[in-house]
Amino acid sequence: MRILISHHTTFAFAPPARALAQNLRLTPRSFDSQYVLRWRVSVDVDGGLRRSEDSLGNVVHAFTYPGHIERFAVTAAGEVETTDAVGVVRGAVETLPSPMFLRASRLAQADGTLPDFAADAVGATADRLERLHRLTAAVHAAMAFAPSDAEKRVAAAEAFAARRGDAADFVHIFIACARWLDIPARFVSGYVAADSPSQGLSSWAEAEAPGLGWVAFDPLHKVCPDARYVRVAIGFDSLGAAPFRTGQSTGLGPHVASEVRVQQASGQAQN
Repeated sequence: MRILISHHTTFAFAPPARALAQNLRLTPRSFDSQYVLRWRVSVDVDGGLRRSEDSLGNVVHAFTYPGHIERFAVTAAGEVETTDAVGVVRGAVETLPSPMFLRASRLAQADGTLPDFAADAVGATADRLERLHRLTAAVHAAMAFAPSDAEKRVAAAEAFAARRGDAADFVHIFIACARWLDIPARFVSGYVAADSPSQGLSSWAEAEAPGLGWVAFDPLHKVCPDARYVRVAIGFDSLGAAPFRTGQSTGLGPHVASEVRVQQASGQAQN
């Protein structure tokens, strides 16, 4: 499947901010089932973008602006060709050994009732892949979707106690439970081409399965990601895979408005 993506985000500050610094994780990388045909990240003010790679292998663009600023916009756009690998991720950049993703992180800790939930979800099966599929189904069944404020992100146990949350909350619960079950798991941010051409940045998980390596799971939709999914960044939780991390020395936090379009290129058949 050939997928066209346009992601335009505006940041507005009142009062104006100064000494602005921002890290952008908006650039997908190619691997066996995903090939980036073209991609560009740009900002509409002077300051320049410096491309690098973080400790997890994500592409990061750093942007700084030394003066006062009231508004700026970031655009990420391009075209990606994907194939359906039934969730299996092969050929991706791996900078850390998989046991590192057993480590609890700020937003994905198995606190409260999550250990009991995880144990009940997987039952008596010892097969790790089956455990992951059962956990995906259990999180999907236990939670109701509700938009959340990403700036006020809560930990997995709190989201689970409320029994509602957005895609990132579903993923944090899945990751926390998988790690409690001694299965390496990590957070993924990316884009999904759905029936409607207007979809935002989404979230899913990857967990390690014997003989397969990293396999993707989407507990919000109870599926293994297919050719509709474009993988952008990974993290121990959503903080490490966040598309924008903004800091400024003065001024209040920005008002953020995004317009995202993700759609299959016309004339392209789904793989």
